[in-house]
Amino acid sequence: MFSSMSLTMFSSMFSTANPVAGIVHMFGHSFLRRAFLAGTAISLASGLVGYFVVLRRQVFTGEALSHVAFTGALGALAVGAELRVGLYGSCIVFGLLMAALGSRGRADDAVVGSVFAWVLGLGALFLTIYTRSSSASDGTAGVRVLFGSIFGLSRGQTTASVIVSFGVATLILAISRPLLFASIDEAVAGSSGVPVRLLGFGFLGIVGVTAAVATQAVGALLLLGLLAAPAGAAQRLTSRPFTAMWLAAGIAVGSMWAGLSLSYAAPKVPPSFGIVAVASACYLVAIAITAGRRAAGFGTLGDDHTHSHTHSHTR
Repeated sequence: MFSSMSLTMFSSMFSTANPVAGIVHMFGHSFLRRAFLAGTAISLASGLVGYFVVLRRQVFTGEALSHVAFTGALGALAVGAELRVGLYGSCIVFGLLMAALGSRGRADDAVVGSVFAWVLGLGALFLTIYTRSSSASDGTAGVRVLFGSIFGLSRGQTTASVIVSFGVATLILAISRPLLFASIDEAVAGSSGVPVRLLGFGFLGIVGVTAAVATQAVGALLLLGLLAAPAGAAQRLTSRPFTAMWLAAGIAVGSMWAGLSLSYAAPKVPPSFGIVAVASACYLVAIAITAGRRAAGFGTLGDDHTHSHTHSHTR
């Protein structure tokens, strides 16, 4: 008599022997179809936004927003509200707050560090309130926020994640040219009439929304890996701005697909770990490629056209 786990192991072994049958079997599960659909949209948005996060040297801001996501979700749970209300609301509000406290809409390390410490304190408070309240019927909610729950998304959550993610991608593409100009040379962009401060506010608001939606896929603790690793890899592989932006999106989507497939093939591997592990591996490969090219006497891909190509796309 076979247990369900034995059947799962047998199907995984069969899938390994026959990749085509494995793919068909994998997409036969509705929860996996939802995970791939939402994951593709989330990773696309994360890759596009992450490129500018790395370019503008605001990775620490992304790290702070990952903790804001956890604190906001706990705050909502503590008062008995919908988790996503606290998740999205806190990320957007704190993203705009850091933009307001920083110079020209760009938060510096002192601002981010102060917000970071304050948010961690609030998180500890909300965690205490939630665990002691009668509304704490779901003891795993906090764990899902920390580590993600992409395999547990409902149809409604999947639809919402796709809509929000494509909205983020559309917005970042709409402001990509002036944002690139402001990111590369803030002073010249400002003197040329680019609304640098307004762009800074808008961008951190977009980062806040991205952090909230990506938390559902990889969790608050691993969020930075999906934002920074693909973008860091792309910037090492090419110096052409828009090529790097789309390459970052491609690496993020590929990491999502590979991570979900890895978690399906090896059920003991959490999907969030698989996704971020693949993204981090891509970054390490990019470092190795760059080091190999430099040792061979070449620079980063596209170095010969860096300045002319950058200025042609930002004017």
